Amino acid sequence: MPTGRFLLKRTLQGVFVIWGVVTVVFLLRFVTPGNPITFVAPLDASQALREQIAVELGLNRPIYVQYIDYLLNLLQGDMGYSYISGTAASTRIFNRLPATLELAIASSIVAVVLSIPLGVISATHRHQPADYGATTFSLVGISTPNFWLGIMLVLVLAVQFGLFPTSRRVVGLLPAIEMLFSEGSFDGLVTWLAHITLPAITLGTYFTALITRLTRSGMLDELGKTYIRASRAKGLPETLVRYKHALRNTLIPVITVVGLQLGTLIGGAVITEAVFAWPGLGTLVINAINARDWPMIQGSLIVIGAGFVIVNLLVDALYASLNPQVANE
Repeated sequence: MPTGRFLLKRTLQGVFVIWGVVTVVFLLRFVTPGNPITFVAPLDASQALREQIAVELGLNRPIYVQYIDYLLNLLQGDMGYSYISGTAASTRIFNRLPATLELAIASSIVAVVLSIPLGVISATHRHQPADYGATTFSLVGISTPNFWLGIMLVLVLAVQFGLFPTSRRVVGLLPAIEMLFSEGSFDGLVTWLAHITLPAITLGTYFTALITRLTRSGMLDELGKTYIRASRAKGLPETLVRYKHALRNTLIPVITVVGLQLGTLIGGAVITEAVFAWPGLGTLVINAINARDWPMIQGSLIVIGAGFVIVNLLVDALYASLNPQVANE
């Protein structure tokens, strides 16, 4: 089937992309200034001790040997061990990943739920107050720095009015759901929602503004096409014309942007995580960069790159289901 071949082709391309990410990330250690041994060894370490550390970490071997070993270890799920803590890099990374995924998905949900209705209202009330309001919101949302918005939300909603907690992530989504089914208590979900609301709004604001503008322009384009005029001439209700026909076709490019932005949110939530002390992958990468902890840096970047590829594959599958002509291209 064309769709099956299309998805197989995209999957093979994704595998090559991940291999390219692994290769580039591996080579970064050799082109970046600074010696990892300097951060691992004591300040007064002798040359003999430094050489011993290099041997233990495998840094004394030729680059191609290290590269082959690294690929083989990755295939077995081994990302190495942190130079600083000595713990498995994969364990720390995958312990942090759920927090970042929760934040990225929650931000995307906030953005989609707000932006698509705003975009439709703006397009169907062109040059009216509703259109000007949505356009102004989009402009303000795109222009507002995330870190400033996060700080303002904390100061106003958390500190001034006490409506939300200021920071941290007391409980994850999966433990909260387990608590609901095992104990019949909503306390975990309520706590999770309270802690993730402000970070999700902060991270999703720019995303909301972007999708609002994209939805508005797409709807205006679709509403001016011949098939919409023909549908109206047939006497179809205006609601059906707008939401079943025009909005359906508008959502195809919107889905693509949503998927790409979800991948961006997974890797780009560093500032928001820092403002809200959110224990995600972004803060882990920053701390690892500061300490030149290369196994942690490499493993984190590979996971983020793989996340981009997986999200794009899901977008391609959804795109092909909405527009079967894509699978024939």
